[in-house]
Amino acid sequence: MLLLTGVTVGLSRLEPAAPTVEKAATWTDTVKRGEMLRQVRGTGSLVPEQILYVLSDTDGRIERINVLAGAEVQEDTVLLKLSNPELEQSVFDLEWQLKAAQAQMTKLQAQQESDRLTQQVTAASLKADWEHAELEAEANEALARDGLAAVLDSKRYRVRANDLRSRYQMELKKLETSAKSATAQLAVQTADLEKLRASLELKRKKLEGLEVRAGVDGVLQQIGDRDALQIGQRISSSTTLAKIVQPAKLKAEVKIAETQVKDVLVGQRAMIDTHNGIIPGRVTRVDPAVQNGTVTVDVKLEGELPKGARPDLSVDGTIELERLENVLHVGRPVHGQQNSTVGIFKLVNGGKEAVRVPVKFGRSSVSTIEIQEGLSEGDQVILSDMSQWDTHDKVRLN
Repeated sequence: MLLLTGVTVGLSRLEPAAPTVEKAATWTDTVKRGEMLRQVRGTGSLVPEQILYVLSDTDGRIERINVLAGAEVQEDTVLLKLSNPELEQSVFDLEWQLKAAQAQMTKLQAQQESDRLTQQVTAASLKADWEHAELEAEANEALARDGLAAVLDSKRYRVRANDLRSRYQMELKKLETSAKSATAQLAVQTADLEKLRASLELKRKKLEGLEVRAGVDGVLQQIGDRDALQIGQRISSSTTLAKIVQPAKLKAEVKIAETQVKDVLVGQRAMIDTHNGIIPGRVTRVDPAVQNGTVTVDVKLEGELPKGARPDLSVDGTIELERLENVLHVGRPVHGQQNSTVGIFKLVNGGKEAVRVPVKFGRSSVSTIEIQEGLSEGDQVILSDMSQWDTHDKVRLN
């Protein structure tokens, strides 16, 4: 009886047998000390640095679409043709209004010239009459002094001469005033003409705008805005008719998880993988808003674009946060998060077994993480998912 009791107590104190794990199925790494490059990674796409929106200058109806999305265009390439009968009629009416105004200007100038000549003739005639009357008055005044003519007649001649002089002087003032009036009338008529010319020029530009041109060299990204335009469709002024991009001027928009973006700063180096080449770049903008758990980071590309690079091409982006000197680090475990304490399996007994040890992690990168406590340089640990062995503190490796 005592023997049976002793065996029972001994068995109860035995640890559970350690499970066996295939070593080939695990992913291990060795703890190192040295430089650790901190990075964050995200996916995104190439987008144009600038999109040229071609807008409609007037209402119209789409008669013809000459170029489809994806085609290379030059500045004077006609993308589509619009029609607007009301605009055409307006240009026709303005042209005739301008011709009528020009004829009116010519008539006014001729009339003013005729009036000016008439006034000059009248002034010249008055001047002649005044000078003749002045001579007669002077002669009669001399005769009256010698008693050869009546004093009354002398005074009458003087009054007539003075009257003609006054009339002549008034005619000169009238001629001067008429000249100023003529100048003012011409200014008003000229202003009306310029207004008509400006209106006609504006209408003609709108008429020319019915042939919608690219306005810049590039690649036609889309005809229309959200929805593609169709022949026969009526559009209003300021409608987006096309989007044109310059394929040689692209940037990368990388989506970084909101939990990792806090250390991303403008100016940091980045590498953009187009799956056909890697392009270096630098962070130029970090979006302040979070969308669907990610933050958009703009990267300006500083290298030559590989063949096939185009807008909307999917890319992978890696941003370099900092380089840590002389730190203890290891490959990042599946469930390893920065500034956390996690139990991971460390290899012991020549790699035949692994025991769970608590490890305090510090700063993390894409594939590495800093070790603050729990491991030493040279230790080997299992990085792969060992969650199925959470109830065990030791496993055997074979």
